[in-house]
Amino acid sequence: MNQDRYSLRGVSSTKDEVHAVVDNMSKGLFPGAFCKINPDFLTNNPDKCCVIHSDGSGTKSTLAYLHYKETGDPTAFRKTAQDSMVMNIDDLICIGVTDNILISSTINRNARNIPGPVLAELISGTESFLQSLRENDIVIHSGGGETADVGDLTPTVTVDSCAVAVMDRDQVIDNANITPGLSIVGLASYGQASYENFYNSGIGSNGLTSARHDLLSKYYFEKYSETTDRQTDSKYLYCGPYKMDDPLPESDLSVGEALLSPTRTYAPVIKKLLSEYRPSIKGMVHCSGGGQTKCLRFGTNVHFVKDSLLPIPPIFKAIQKASQTSDEEMYRVYNMGHRLEIYCVPEIADRIIQTSESFGIEAAVIGRTEPKLSDGNSNTLTIHNQEKTLNYKI
Repeated sequence: MNQDRYSLRGVSSTKDEVHAVVDNMSKGLFPGAFCKINPDFLTNNPDKCCVIHSDGSGTKSTLAYLHYKETGDPTAFRKTAQDSMVMNIDDLICIGVTDNILISSTINRNARNIPGPVLAELISGTESFLQSLRENDIVIHSGGGETADVGDLTPTVTVDSCAVAVMDRDQVIDNANITPGLSIVGLASYGQASYENFYNSGIGSNGLTSARHDLLSKYYFEKYSETTDRQTDSKYLYCGPYKMDDPLPESDLSVGEALLSPTRTYAPVIKKLLSEYRPSIKGMVHCSGGGQTKCLRFGTNVHFVKDSLLPIPPIFKAIQKASQTSDEEMYRVYNMGHRLEIYCVPEIADRIIQTSESFGIEAAVIGRTEPKLSDGNSNTLTIHNQEKTLNYKI
């Protein structure tokens, strides 16, 4: 799969058209931070700052829909609720927010296809996941939400969330501090954390449009036309070799289980790390949109070198084999094995790894930051993967 094929599905891995607009807007109090940070407009406290963040589960909700239609079991939508919230929470932790989070959800549905039992799982799944976070020392509260019946706009369902937090300005993790000379510690997206009750494939909630169509077969195209954009050439829709209950190669999971693995939150790990090593943690990157190239948007005149990556999980191997996607595009779209990067002084890298592994999450120094050697203002990235070298810039 080349990038044109990705865009032909109506998706952008780089979101260049979005950045063309927002990059010229105010970037808030900390222009280099992972999220836009504003003054505390709520109380006008000069020592505080406020962040509001919106994201969602994206097209991953379509996989829960397929599972529901095939089995009659709506419980997979509990995972969709988690996906939506984690995509907000784990962006917030990258600026140092781990407490006093208020979150709300918006469900846009076609009521004919998404009936009451599905809504019940989405709502109860939201509350259950928030309770699990509280049990792991994350202070987070539900702000309610909205369910909109918009069948003319949404053939199935979208699940989005919005999170708000207020924090001390002097506690902000500012990615402007990502400079040459740092270690990059990657936290695995796969496996089973001590606070999880399932084995996670590592897929997260990015690249799911292509993952779904590249892995799943024409069976779903023919049976569930409501899950496709008919403006897309049919040769790019459900063109894979699998059904959801087929075994995933090199894994104990089925293809459907792997695709539906809910997005892991790293919040409990990061809360512990910040309580001990905050001054030595210079930045964090949630490898969501943009995959392993997300880091390019942070720091100045930095050459990112990733040459000791964690193992590639079976789900990504299966996607690449089925679609013949280039290595360059795989690393641009998917997390490929680690979904959170911590940029720290080298002296504490081993302690960060030990802390992560105490939660059952594999971690490693996957690279480093170096001075950028080439001309121009943009950062650069080199990924060494086995015998291949991949080079990126904005």
